Amino acid sequence: MTINFTRRRFAPLLALPFSAVACFAPKQADVPAVPAAQSGQIGQTGQAQAQATTAPSSAAQPTAAAQVAQAPQPTAAAAQPAAAGALNFKVVEQESKAVFRVREQLAGRDLPNDAVGTTGAVSGQLTLRPDGAVVEESSKITVDLRELKSDSNQRDNFIKRSTLQTDRFPFAEFVPTRAEGLPSPLPASGEHTFKLTGKMSVHGVQKDVTWDVKAARQAQQLTGTATTTVSFADFGMTAPKVPVVLSVVDEIRLELNLLATLAA
Repeated sequence: MTINFTRRRFAPLLALPFSAVACFAPKQADVPAVPAAQSGQIGQTGQAQAQATTAPSSAAQPTAAAQVAQAPQPTAAAAQPAAAGALNFKVVEQESKAVFRVREQLAGRDLPNDAVGTTGAVSGQLTLRPDGAVVEESSKITVDLRELKSDSNQRDNFIKRSTLQTDRFPFAEFVPTRAEGLPSPLPASGEHTFKLTGKMSVHGVQKDVTWDVKAARQAQQLTGTATTTVSFADFGMTAPKVPVVLSVVDEIRLELNLLATLAA
């Protein structure tokens, strides 16, 4: 996978505490003895106090709905704060592109051609330490596969319904874990070619994938292109089979064209 970051728009990829409060009444053995002369005076008062202490109060007990509302919701890895001193580059959606290319032979055509799908529904962030190491906990790139479009609505509908099954698996996700070839310390500007390895999830299957990346940084902005090749079988998918398509090569060429800005 190659990541090439440029300020231009890119050409057409395919592409997770509850607190509990307990009140304990003092043990009888811990309550100091009361003189007999006073026991009659405080008998009723003590009983009332004990009832007030042990009786449940509807005002003090949160409802089940309130407890759920107060519970923190799971957040995506890319939403977590970056490590101290790390550089957090946030992907600019619709200015970034995900592209897939598959070689197919159509009926009535003399030569094979590439089926190309693209979408600008790319989001997430890439977090790097000053030495160029990836901060896995706060890095993730997500592509909304439901937004993929090619030059044929018929092809798009078939791929989403039968191949990708986007009704069940709407997103492709890539969590980078290691960058090889970046300079250390990471410079504030310049172009670099490196490999970015991580875990990619498509169609409910997770697989380690390495992208070839070409990226450029200019102060607050990062642009780049990342490319890789996978197969339908890698992610438990079957190559499309329809009458008008005579053959499909079991190879998917993926490309990410990213524009990202340095978050404060």
